[in-house]
Amino acid sequence: MTERARTDVEQSGPGGEPARRAAGEPVNPGLTAAEVAERVARGEVNDVPVRSSRSVAEIVRANVFTRFNAIIGVLFVIILVVGPIQDGLFGFVIVANTGIGIVQELRAKKTLDKLAVIGEARPTVRRDGAIDEIPTSAVVLDDVLELGPGDKVIVDGEVLESDSLEIDESLLTGEADPVVKKPGEQVMSGSFVVAGGGAFTATKVGRQAYAAQLAEEASRFTLVHSELRTGISQILKYVTWMMIPTAIGLILSHLLTLGLPGDEAIRRMVAGIVPMIPEGLVLLTSVAFAIGVIRLGHKKCLVQELPAIEGLARVDVVCLDKTGTLTEGGMDVQGLRTLDGDEDYLRQVLGALGESDPRPNASLQAVIEAYPADGGWRCVQSLPFSSARKYSGASFNGPDGESSTWLLGAPDVLLPAGDQRLTETDALNAQGLRVLLLARATRELDDPEVTRDVRPAALVVLEQRLRPDAPDTLRYFEEQGVRAKVLSGDNAVSVGAVAGKLGLPGADDPVDARALPGERDAMAAEIEAGAVFGRVTPQQKRDMVAALQARRHTVAMTGDGVNDVLALKDADIGVAMGSGSEATRAVAQIVLLNNSFAALPSVVAEGRRVIGNITRVATLFLTKTVYSVLLAILVACWQIPYPYLPRHLTLLSTLTIGVPAFFLALAPNKERARPHFVRRVMRYAIPSGLIAGAAAFATYLLARSYYTGPDALPAETSAATLTLFLTAIWVLAIIARPYTWWRIALVLAMGLAFLIVLATPWLQTFFALRLVGTTMPWVAVAIAVLAAVLLELTWRWVGRRFPA
Repeated sequence: MTERARTDVEQSGPGGEPARRAAGEPVNPGLTAAEVAERVARGEVNDVPVRSSRSVAEIVRANVFTRFNAIIGVLFVIILVVGPIQDGLFGFVIVANTGIGIVQELRAKKTLDKLAVIGEARPTVRRDGAIDEIPTSAVVLDDVLELGPGDKVIVDGEVLESDSLEIDESLLTGEADPVVKKPGEQVMSGSFVVAGGGAFTATKVGRQAYAAQLAEEASRFTLVHSELRTGISQILKYVTWMMIPTAIGLILSHLLTLGLPGDEAIRRMVAGIVPMIPEGLVLLTSVAFAIGVIRLGHKKCLVQELPAIEGLARVDVVCLDKTGTLTEGGMDVQGLRTLDGDEDYLRQVLGALGESDPRPNASLQAVIEAYPADGGWRCVQSLPFSSARKYSGASFNGPDGESSTWLLGAPDVLLPAGDQRLTETDALNAQGLRVLLLARATRELDDPEVTRDVRPAALVVLEQRLRPDAPDTLRYFEEQGVRAKVLSGDNAVSVGAVAGKLGLPGADDPVDARALPGERDAMAAEIEAGAVFGRVTPQQKRDMVAALQARRHTVAMTGDGVNDVLALKDADIGVAMGSGSEATRAVAQIVLLNNSFAALPSVVAEGRRVIGNITRVATLFLTKTVYSVLLAILVACWQIPYPYLPRHLTLLSTLTIGVPAFFLALAPNKERARPHFVRRVMRYAIPSGLIAGAAAFATYLLARSYYTGPDALPAETSAATLTLFLTAIWVLAIIARPYTWWRIALVLAMGLAFLIVLATPWLQTFFALRLVGTTMPWVAVAIAVLAAVLLELTWRWVGRRFPA
């Protein structure tokens, strides 16, 4: 139990407690233990499961019951009927691959579930006169829940207490303006607190709550809605439609035209269909994502949506909130510069302001630590800090009985433009210091124009703590071609000075967001040109993200406060700090549980590894698909038997695609992610597949004219298999570049494995491979060499003609 949880309600309550206790108002003690037990027994519990991953049943079902497993399964059963078992090896490969996929995703699920428990929000409830932090699922009907800035409303309820409580319901209604909530008014789950505090009574829990009804159809963990997976699905759809007419054409050709026996015709048809299916491509994509989740989990990164790994790798603009991202959460008061009044008196005022807010932000917490309250001031009314207002305030009855109203906030908001005191403020901001103005108001606190005609009393100078890892992270983004932009609610000059100390390019020319144009295109031009923006309101952050997206930028947004929620939600990728508000963690796709900004490069690198490697192996798989389709068409046109048996293509696929692809998909890869996945893969796969298929078919035709007799077909098949293997292994050698020792060893090992098959008698018999004579095998090798030369020339030409 936390220190706060051990504190009695009478000693520490929600926003407004000091004023309420002073006025003698009662504090609702919440439910008793017996009442909680009674509601649990009735099932009136917030039993909506917090899911960070798919269930075990869903993982098994997603990996087993696929379109292509069904096709492969049917073909496997057919081969089992007609035999021999050697031609059904592809079925066992699918079983092994599916098992690998399930195991890896279960490992990812275990990692995600552990991290989700760490990052799960724990609402604060009152029970038996004390407050406690409990799991979300332990909230029951009629519980009294406390709220403060950044807290998410987890169940529907009715406001019980309000101290300037402002709720943002934009995630539910689309309306960006916060709503002031008073006792008796309703709050909906899914909304969050932007200012003030209070408490509410739970009136709907579990699946009856508004947000639960909206979320019932969705799950955080998903393997869809990414360019990578969408592109693969598109490719597989086309392959499916090609297989059906090809299968019909092959079986009819072998049965009716060539007069082959039924079992032989079926084997040849299966041999023509199976290699068209890039079944391992889907598996490797899932495995690569799952292993990415595990790797990031070890670095305390909770990936709430798998495509976020891919998405952040495609990001070309990252928008950073200064506080909590470039700087650490805490601040220190460097000094107090009086403008009007006695310094000791002003210190008492600051202490009273700190005591008036039970949920202070980082700036006010620094003031509290520097100027503790002396207890002689009675808070009558308080106005908590809001990112939109840029100030907070309170009305007091002082120790001498005098009533006064004080404001504490941004000097350039509380003072009129051109005020001479802003000159000193700007000088301090230029040093990277944060400055707050303490001013006495001449109007009531609830007056909309309370900031008019204020009397400045003092400047509170705060020093921000820079994150030691921030410079290296910013340098990484610069090296990777990702533009970093700081969007902060603080003074632009101060933010620019901080960013300059961290080495951010363009930090010496900060922009005040209040001067930005409202029109989207004009705003986008300003944002693209600048690097540091100050005095950005929450709605402006959202508009700035949208403006960048309108310019076809892929935008990531990082943040930890409620003022970042709207922008985090709309950005392509939202990244929240684990110590940030519950609302930011709820809408972000990635949560940095250890609050380390330095973890972002790891996420980017992981995404680039996945995308780059899947693009590599996809080219391997689809080269096989292309040459399989070409061979089927050529065989049908020439009215000759299909050159291969299923066992031949299983051997070729295993050595030139299956085993190498598994290693290549998990290898390090720092290539920058590029769009148009399908186009980039097919521009190499189509010519490679055509060359490989044409070379194999040419060898087959020459072997048919060279070999004669009833046993000619096995010799012809063996020669064609040799050419196809050598051509396919050269495609692998090209894709494995740039070479490292293990990549070279991988290619050589696959070649050695094929030689072992050719040289081992029982393997020759098992795979029906036997090279007859010396002339035709060397012809097969010569054709493969010619094909390799064509592959090299084609890849270089394609690279120049169709650059990525």
